[in-house]
Amino acid sequence: MKYTVNGNDIKFSCDDFDLAETLDCGQAFRWKKEDNGFEGFALDKPLYIEQNGNEFTLKNVSEDEFLSFWKDYFDLDTDYASLKKLYSDDKTLKSACEYAKGIRLLRQDTWETLISFIISQNNNIPRIKGIIENMCKMFGGFPDAKTLSSCTEDDIAPLRTGFRAKYILDAANAVNEGRVVLSDLKTLPIEDARNSLMSIKGVGPKVAECVLLYGCYRVEAFPVDVWIKRVMAEYYPDGLPENILSTAGIAQQFLFHYMRTNNTK
Repeated sequence: MKYTVNGNDIKFSCDDFDLAETLDCGQAFRWKKEDNGFEGFALDKPLYIEQNGNEFTLKNVSEDEFLSFWKDYFDLDTDYASLKKLYSDDKTLKSACEYAKGIRLLRQDTWETLISFIISQNNNIPRIKGIIENMCKMFGGFPDAKTLSSCTEDDIAPLRTGFRAKYILDAANAVNEGRVVLSDLKTLPIEDARNSLMSIKGVGPKVAECVLLYGCYRVEAFPVDVWIKRVMAEYYPDGLPENILSTAGIAQQFLFHYMRTNNTK
């Protein structure tokens, strides 16, 4: 990945990357299409980014911020061409990779991912985005665990999170009190990390896997929703190929997008 500093902007070239496929595929909820690019936030850092082919422009970003934050966030050091070559040994995954060539796994904040995917339960993407946007407006940014732990369900009722409100507050209390240590989730044996997350009310296997994959970059984590259940039943009744299990979460991104959006498969 090569980059240049152009005034207040950063320009870089990158193959195997598409903004729409990556930012609008349901792994992050603080991005929206604006003009020729996407506008959004990560850790309350604002960004506007444009794409022209394999050329990308980050507006009003310093070189230091690009190298210390955004390069990692967009997973620009990972060789997706090699991963797709590996996946293409399998017929279904090959079709999925050819269909959505530019999906990347975002390296998101663990806490924000936890709350976002609690909100995502039995919800659709536009409504999830709306709740999170209103939450950020209410608190002047994405609220940390200490801030939310001081709230009651009545306090956050205007967000209209419904049954999820009690789960949001339990997650905040668990993190604030140290019952769940977010930094440990990245290094614990994955079963222990899953169990730690599922000690939070309302966090089941799917949300736990999403937090581990999107918020901890545990690429072996494999979230299963209705779309992936269909994939597994139709194409992998005996399980995924052994050679992709160590990066099953990245493979899942291709399979999920392919099954959900490709009407010609």
